[in-house]
Amino acid sequence: MRLQGKHVGVFVEEGFEDLEFWVPVMRLREEGARVTIIGTGRAPKYTGKHCLEAVPDAVAEDLSADDFDALVVPGGWAPDKLRRDPGVLRLVRDVYHQGKIIGSICHGGWVLISAGIVHGHKATGSRGIRDDLINAGATWVDKPAFRDGNLVWGRVVADLPAFCRELIQAIE
Repeated sequence: MRLQGKHVGVFVEEGFEDLEFWVPVMRLREEGARVTIIGTGRAPKYTGKHCLEAVPDAVAEDLSADDFDALVVPGGWAPDKLRRDPGVLRLVRDVYHQGKIIGSICHGGWVLISAGIVHGHKATGSRGIRDDLINAGATWVDKPAFRDGNLVWGRVVADLPAFCRELIQAIE
């Protein structure tokens, strides 16, 4: 259990990509991490693009970066909602500025863009956000998964194994 004693927050909102949410949550738990599901407070539970549900443990605005070793932003349609929430953006910025790990896969990069933390970093995600990342000052890299500083990037669902390996290694 490589992540025993680590606390990781994973964001959720309506329309999350089911596998990009649940696979990292399960892998992190499997490695011994305590995982907190973080919502925006708009709903008591959220439904993914493929109808799986997730119930948040906490609301972003009530949390502090001091409580976490890392955060994960799954993709799907959820990041477009998450990026509009001031509590989410504050938490992401604070965790980033404390030098802690933030993992983002697929459209999750939208949240990092809105938090203002991608400039000068190498980044990847769904091709649908390639121009957004470049316009925010990131350098696009078309690789399944990698780490740049305290940011861990993954492209899409098919790259989840590589993303989870990079994420766990970075948190460890």
